[in-house]
Amino acid sequence: MIDPGPRSLEELEARLARDLDLLTLPPAEWVPPRPDELGRSVLDVAVVGAGMAGLTAAFALRKLGIANVRLFDRAPAGREGPWGTFARMETLRSPKTLTGPALGFANLTFRAWYEARFGREAWEALFRIPRLQWLDYLTWYRRVTNPSVENDTTLTRLSGDADGVTLNLEGPEGTRAVRARRVVLANGRDGLGGPFIPPFWRNVDKRFWAHAHETIDFADLAGKTVAVLGAGAGAVDNAAEALESGAGKVYMLVRRKQLPRVNKSLAAGNAGILLGFNDLSDERRWAQNQYIADTAVPAPHNSMLRCSRHANFSLLTGCAVEAARVEGGRLALDTTRGPAVVDFVILATGFTVDWARRPELADLARHALLWRDRYVAPGREGSEFAEHPYLGRDFQFQERTPGAAPWLPRVHAFNYAAVLSHGRVTGDIPGISAGAERLAAGIAGALFAEDYDHHWQRLQSFETPELLGDEWTEAEGF
Repeated sequence: MIDPGPRSLEELEARLARDLDLLTLPPAEWVPPRPDELGRSVLDVAVVGAGMAGLTAAFALRKLGIANVRLFDRAPAGREGPWGTFARMETLRSPKTLTGPALGFANLTFRAWYEARFGREAWEALFRIPRLQWLDYLTWYRRVTNPSVENDTTLTRLSGDADGVTLNLEGPEGTRAVRARRVVLANGRDGLGGPFIPPFWRNVDKRFWAHAHETIDFADLAGKTVAVLGAGAGAVDNAAEALESGAGKVYMLVRRKQLPRVNKSLAAGNAGILLGFNDLSDERRWAQNQYIADTAVPAPHNSMLRCSRHANFSLLTGCAVEAARVEGGRLALDTTRGPAVVDFVILATGFTVDWARRPELADLARHALLWRDRYVAPGREGSEFAEHPYLGRDFQFQERTPGAAPWLPRVHAFNYAAVLSHGRVTGDIPGISAGAERLAAGIAGALFAEDYDHHWQRLQSFETPELLGDEWTEAEGF
């Protein structure tokens, strides 16, 4: 007989609690407290970001008995990550069956949560995961895994020394410094940079354009002519949002001669690449990432249909915008397919690693080993990949000059910028559990090594007897 599954979240949470109990999880804490020189408490791990990556990392650490962990997120509670802000897709791209951040627990999957709320028949009928339901699921995930989170709290500076890392924070408690032995940057697609903006756009009147990552008043676009620049999911999602908000005409302008049609990254989603990518040579790691970037990831089928069902939507390939200027209260564009006049432009041009746009990480940027310091593919000297951090096996930053900043290996990049070193295991749903488990194992090993003297002393002083001495009688001889 097939188990019908829990019929409510209460039943599901009881099953999850049973799973953890059977596996004796979470285990007892084993990391000794390590106060600073003034006797103040020091976190074992501080996590910057409480979205999917931060939550998964925190639970992976807790599974290993590391509980002195706190997450800091600049967003209000329930608004972490992109899902309720600049993400504008109807559904996630990922297949609904992926287990995502569940870390091997069946009763922590999206499917378990969804069936408990809506029933198995609803699950069978579901095509893909609605975006805001994914946010609801992550909110539940946070509640049942119960990490310590401080919302509305922004990192303003990251610095350190040989003994730890200092986070300067601005939040409801005002300005303060928090000390941690390890820091995890789980701060998303723009974690080491921000939205990519072609240089000439920076001189165009900002009233007439916005990046897809920014807040956009789509209602204000009703009846207007809008151009969306880009070929991927972000371009399609923003075009659809404009169309559904009553835009008079929406053009999607694509530089490529053909719209990308094949998602090459789907061929790189097996356990081998998730676990073995970091062991590849620099040349092979760069080649895989560059190939996927060059071939581009197309928009999902259903997202494209969301646009093309509107008669006032037009797609123009081979159409690069070379200049833009304000004329008569509108925006005149010079494109490779001729001039155009629009009312507003949305740049769906993705994200970039740009250290200068993260002043809070200036001390890190000054000393971090980058890919350009180790390897750049021939002819790719100007590639954004050259600015990615060259990370160690546990996602840790490494010093460009050994000894200049010994705190750098205490900081771990669990964000998009890790993709060149580790592959897609830090922000994408398919690989997030594999990445979090690798991260947690590395941090656990490092904390143990640092505290070796404590653990050695504990081993020597352990005196709980297994035998009491009355279990046998000594023989007097042969």
